[in-house]
Amino acid sequence: MKYALIGKTLSHSYSKIIHRSFGKYDYELVPLKENDVSNFVEKSLYDGFNVTIPYKKTIMGFCDYICPKAQKIGCVNTVVKRNGKLCGYNTDYDGFSALAKKAGISFKNKRVAILGSGGTFLTAKAVALDEGASEIIPVSRNGKFNYDNQKLWQEVQIIVNTTPVGMFPNNGETLLNIKDFQNLQGVIDVIYNPNKTKLVYEAEKLGIHATGGLYMLVYQAKCAYEIFLDSKLDDSKTDEVYLNLNKAMTNIVLIGMPGCGKSTIGKKIAEITGKEFIDTDNEIIKKVGMSIPEIFERKGEEYFRKLEAEVAMDVGKLQNTVIATGGGIIKTPENEYSLKQNGKIYHIIRDINSLDTKGRPLSTNIEGIKEMEKERMPIYKKWADETIYNDKDINNFIF
Repeated sequence: MKYALIGKTLSHSYSKIIHRSFGKYDYELVPLKENDVSNFVEKSLYDGFNVTIPYKKTIMGFCDYICPKAQKIGCVNTVVKRNGKLCGYNTDYDGFSALAKKAGISFKNKRVAILGSGGTFLTAKAVALDEGASEIIPVSRNGKFNYDNQKLWQEVQIIVNTTPVGMFPNNGETLLNIKDFQNLQGVIDVIYNPNKTKLVYEAEKLGIHATGGLYMLVYQAKCAYEIFLDSKLDDSKTDEVYLNLNKAMTNIVLIGMPGCGKSTIGKKIAEITGKEFIDTDNEIIKKVGMSIPEIFERKGEEYFRKLEAEVAMDVGKLQNTVIATGGGIIKTPENEYSLKQNGKIYHIIRDINSLDTKGRPLSTNIEGIKEMEKERMPIYKKWADETIYNDKDINNFIF
């Protein structure tokens, strides 16, 4: 048995990993140009296939049968061959519904703004209405409700993003300032790369229930599996695949005072976990061809912090990586999102009298270090998801 995913751009898709994790069939990624879709369908040797952007509506024209749910929504994302016929289904519906429930977001009696106008918009709209939404507000660049007249729809309680804004490689982009939405109770962004878009990050900072789209991707794949094989897959397997994928993709980010051992510990963690290791200071040195002390001496701290922010965003876009940062990375507030978009942040603590000061332009004596620690410690604690004490055996720490 052989299955596939078709779409225009698939280089960063997780679908192959997910389906192969189910362990029952082979699964391939097949990127197609629009004029190649017809040829793929006619000559395909696959037993079935999934469909992603931008062919979820296009593929309907090739199906001999379309299930009622997909007909109602107006798009198909799963196709299977049965008795020589192509049968189309929509598993995004169940995936989106499961995602909202996992995030603790209910649509019942809520005003819901859905950003976008494509196939996923149609899916989100169908789910929200079926689950009791009182009103659906379609938001697009040129529609009645758009990003320039937010005052007309500022009373919404749930925002769903189905656009690609904020998706890799354009991480950090967002269409809204959600601080303007005083009644907001939930945010769903179907983007799963990065794991946490700026929209989701800002919502979480405000204490609002928010989620990215990774669980939806896994759950809809589980539903596709069931259609492909005409066999049920236990939800426990879905959760297992999701947790393993999330753990593998998540960066381990180390912050803390200069000389606290971030690089040394980071290399050990990389060995334990099999993740790649990156040091942001080394990336800065590669970028400009100067040592850190030289940059400070010749260009000044402001110039260094600008470089550091650029590197933080670049490495933050990576996945499955251990990232050791410079001690002052927390001095630029924007770096918090850069590091958290795909990462979990660990604060490394070491006794102040044991900090290594060699080659560190801002921590050359104990008095300066103590003043620096007093200033930075509250920010380290605020950014950190967990704390590691340098004197602990790193092998006993679970990542």
